[in-house]
Amino acid sequence: MAVSVFDLFSVGIGPSSSHTVGPMRAAGMFVDELVDRDVLDRVADVRVDLFGSLAATGAGHGTMPAILLGLEGYRPDTIETDVMEQRLTSMRAEGKIRLAHRTTVSLNESDIHLHPGRRLGRHPNAMTMAAFSSGGDVIYRETYCSVGGGFVVTETEPATRSTASADTGFHSAAELLALAERDGLSVSQVMLRQECEVRSEAEVRAQLLHIRDVMVACQANGMARDGHLPGNLMVRRRARDWFVRLDSEDPERDPAFAEDWVNLVALAVNEENASGGRIVTAPTNGAAGIIPAVLHYALHYTPAGHADPDETTIRFLLTAGAIGSLYKERASISGAEVGCQGEVGSAASMAAGGLAEILGGTPRQVENAAEIAMEHSLGLTCDPIGGLVQIPCIERNAISAGKAINAARMALRGDGTHRVSLDQVIETMRATGLDMSAKYKETSTGGLAVNVPVNVVEC
Repeated sequence: MAVSVFDLFSVGIGPSSSHTVGPMRAAGMFVDELVDRDVLDRVADVRVDLFGSLAATGAGHGTMPAILLGLEGYRPDTIETDVMEQRLTSMRAEGKIRLAHRTTVSLNESDIHLHPGRRLGRHPNAMTMAAFSSGGDVIYRETYCSVGGGFVVTETEPATRSTASADTGFHSAAELLALAERDGLSVSQVMLRQECEVRSEAEVRAQLLHIRDVMVACQANGMARDGHLPGNLMVRRRARDWFVRLDSEDPERDPAFAEDWVNLVALAVNEENASGGRIVTAPTNGAAGIIPAVLHYALHYTPAGHADPDETTIRFLLTAGAIGSLYKERASISGAEVGCQGEVGSAASMAAGGLAEILGGTPRQVENAAEIAMEHSLGLTCDPIGGLVQIPCIERNAISAGKAINAARMALRGDGTHRVSLDQVIETMRATGLDMSAKYKETSTGGLAVNVPVNVVEC
């Protein structure tokens, strides 16, 4: 296993894990290093440069304010919305920030240097930060890559790390299936065993239920708010109106309305993400609505969900995490690297596998469900209109949640035997992403982003 389930499912803020959460974490890492080196008090100036996709769509993703907040010492998993708004108002009025809450330097959003046509190093989401003394000498400089899902690495640091022993770890779906069959375990049990090498089982279970609670709170917030989303697209929030109508039409939660509720959960989560609200990366912010929507289906429309919702949640998220770890290690979950197939495609694959286990699927049926969902997401481009995580992102989450449910049900009709393996489809996704033109990889220079004029967009 390359990454933990708690790396794939982490609490942050919207609208983007790679363009908002990652840059804020990178800025936090930078200022922490200044503190650790005991040089913070010598800093008189800071320079920030953004490259590639970070520069191309940073304005629409809130990248610049996220970096300023990170430099001040705030973290995406703990910052409160009112604090964030207060600090940004003060920063914009004063043109200054307080590094690690203590050293004041002049820096505002317009001071951040953008290089949209230039790729730096190994990843399109790269940024450099440098601290200078009053005499202009470089005190510390570092390059960071935001590699998707809120993950941040330095330019020389490996993008993944092992957290499991050689005897129980897996680096491919084939190895995952071999472990499950060798030890008579489900996919969720294999993943739980890996997590328990660094945490107690009680801690793993408690944290997974906390992740679920944040997801549920996010969708509730999305269903409670109306008006328009931020940005010049003036996209109208739909989740609240949909909820009012559905709650009236389906007071007894008839299974005939299951698809409508799945669509609503996905819509509500992604509207909340687009507004900068508290979100769970799953495995990214742009795809954050799919897993909560399919988990909603698992909890409300399956026998296992009715019988034991907590255990169903834990098994679902562990299974989804096992599959997600393969995408993170063997390909990418970054829209800037492989297009939207790496975001909503990966999320749909994870959700399909999680649901297949909840429906009673064997490990091979789980692997088949995950493969089906990704096989029919291959080549999906990332072309957000106006650089905002709104169109087509919000509806795309709802469509992909339905795809995940369909994939799980298709897999359960078979015996797990299938022609295309999950490893093969992951490799195909990786290769397709490499071949894809940069204009379809979160740069807003192709597709819907250029064919739909911003000033006439209606939703």
